[in-house]
Amino acid sequence: MTADHTPRVRAFWITGPAHGEIQPTNPDLDAPDSEPTVEIATLYTGISRGTESLVFNGRIPRSEHGRMRAPFQAGDFPWPVRHGYSNVGRVVQGPAELQGRTVFSLFPHQTRFRVPASAVVPVPDNVPAERAILAANMETAINGVWDAQAAVGERIAVVGCGVVGALMAWLCQRLPGARVTAVDTEPARHGILSELGVCFDPDLQSDDHDLVIHASGNPAGLDHAIALAGTEGRIVEMSWYGDQPVSVPLGGAFHSRRLTLRASQVGRVSPERRPAWTHRDRLELALSLLASPELDVLIDGESDFEALPETMTALCRDDSTALCHRVRYPENH
Repeated sequence: MTADHTPRVRAFWITGPAHGEIQPTNPDLDAPDSEPTVEIATLYTGISRGTESLVFNGRIPRSEHGRMRAPFQAGDFPWPVRHGYSNVGRVVQGPAELQGRTVFSLFPHQTRFRVPASAVVPVPDNVPAERAILAANMETAINGVWDAQAAVGERIAVVGCGVVGALMAWLCQRLPGARVTAVDTEPARHGILSELGVCFDPDLQSDDHDLVIHASGNPAGLDHAIALAGTEGRIVEMSWYGDQPVSVPLGGAFHSRRLTLRASQVGRVSPERRPAWTHRDRLELALSLLASPELDVLIDGESDFEALPETMTALCRDDSTALCHRVRYPENH
């Protein structure tokens, strides 16, 4: 605390290639005067390696600098930039109906902040704040399942079982009659998928799948996903490769089997749902689905905010196998 008892606000900034610092900052107030705001004391933020590692390592192509901005990003790519999108906090000031509530927002790693009240979604009472950091990943998984048009009874393979891939496998497994198989080169993922009730086969070769979801972020995984698709099969690409060039095997059986390769990205609600669903609706659904306790297995590490520069460096190495890492803000507990 400072002398006037106002909390000192700090944020994590990426300041160079694979380098970050905690810096003092002012709480943001990005709202018109006519819109109510909330002040949030952050309890937890989440780090999922996908996009955040590309940002941390400066691998966002110049052509994507605008499209890849996070909702409350500060600064511009490549750096200095304050980036992140999985924040769970407590409302310390705002409208009466939100006062004291635990809420989720797409805000970066920062101890306190102010945003429009419309930018936060209350966390359901049956979802622990510690687990609610998975909301952004769950929202991506939901949109991917919608884009994939996964259906009852389908034969589905999920190649690449990071957080998004594992969540998509978990969602598809709940479809009646669906045969879902998860594929990953990391042996430790076997136990995680077992906890989620999903069959795991790292050597899967059967090519009869109606739907193959690729979420490994590795071009070799995409090759394998295409090979697993049966006649008229659909391959949904969840990976984003940043500045990495990718060669897609469109020879062989791709044409004779009349395969479809489709990209899915969470920035827009899936077209089939867009007439009836808003981004907020989708996020509320994602939070409600986090009531399932088995999803805790996807959070495989925790550290304090003060250690974030070192933590991010370790998590964003190419050889890291981390899933979702939880950052704790002790001063707000």
